[in-house]
Amino acid sequence: MTSRIVLYPGTFDPLTFGHLDIIERAARLGDELIVAVASNAGKGPLLSVEERTALVAGEGQRLSDDGTITTPIRVLSFSSLLTDLAREQQASIIVRGLRAVSDFEIEFQMASINKRLHGDLETVFLMAAEHQHFVASRFVKEVHKYGGDISSFAPASVVRKMNSL
Repeated sequence: MTSRIVLYPGTFDPLTFGHLDIIERAARLGDELIVAVASNAGKGPLLSVEERTALVAGEGQRLSDDGTITTPIRVLSFSSLLTDLAREQQASIIVRGLRAVSDFEIEFQMASINKRLHGDLETVFLMAAEHQHFVASRFVKEVHKYGGDISSFAPASVVRKMNSL
């Protein structure tokens, strides 16, 4: 029997409760979940790819340890085409989170390109949880930049990391 490997890619700069919600739900879609942290230097990330990967891995481990997720989770970083990573990791499903209709447009285009590059790869869209629709990493960074409290948007490990900058 072939295992279904689910791939959830993102920049995670910083990791938010919205991302964790998608991670929890994506883990139920397959036999293994890979959370892939994109280098994405073009986006000018606040945190390094190593810092982001460590934060995601720590939160993934916490979710596994407390029994929230029972599916095995791997966290890795990448700087290649997503379809190449999917092939390399033998993933058959990409999960993308959607907050608003505006997200769908760009995600639909990316899913179409990914399908053209890797015909066996399916993209599944998960709607953000109702209480997370408005949360975007760029807003969390903005609130933090001006001294606002980000603890209702991001886990404690991320808040500590952001406060140490």
